[in-house]
Amino acid sequence: MRKALGIGITIAALGIGAVPGIGTGMGTTTAQAAGEAKKLGLDPQNTIYLDLKGNCRVVIKMLPRIAPKHVARIKKLAREKFYDGIIFHRVIPGFMAQTGDPTGTGMGGSKYPDLPAEFSRMPFKRGTVGMARAADPNSANSQFFIMFKDGRFLDGKYTVWGVVVKGMDCVDRITPGEPPANPDKIIRLRVAADVDK
Repeated sequence: MRKALGIGITIAALGIGAVPGIGTGMGTTTAQAAGEAKKLGLDPQNTIYLDLKGNCRVVIKMLPRIAPKHVARIKKLAREKFYDGIIFHRVIPGFMAQTGDPTGTGMGGSKYPDLPAEFSRMPFKRGTVGMARAADPNSANSQFFIMFKDGRFLDGKYTVWGVVVKGMDCVDRITPGEPPANPDKIIRLRVAADVDK
């Protein structure tokens, strides 16, 4: 079960509201994005483009030195187009937006085995991308979440595999809910090297 990120946090328990749009840079339309990873000084092989509604692109720098197995899994699933059309099934304002479950329930994953934890000292801050899991630390599979706000209470308890370097304004616009009545979907998720040819 991956639904609650293994921590069962609610909006009321956090005591926080929606985060104002203080993003880490404006999103880019997909038409503007050719070669974007290189323009940002990123390695295209370790950069993910997450395309959302409104032709809005989130650029995620992956962290293979910190979480090599998780990065490899995300890249593999992206190349299989696994994430395309998957909803954001758990979106808590002021906390995080979670996706990556093909069933849309928070209980599903990919056809591949679960991953061993790759916990690190990387802090959970606004824009951090972490892997969702059940109570078992070694149960991450395909679901991930993007932090709307710092959540240092997650440090060392979940695997950090990426950081949003551009497009947090797009993330801030993801429809909230657990699940949302009309959830937003991943339009497409791709490795930059596969797009910027």
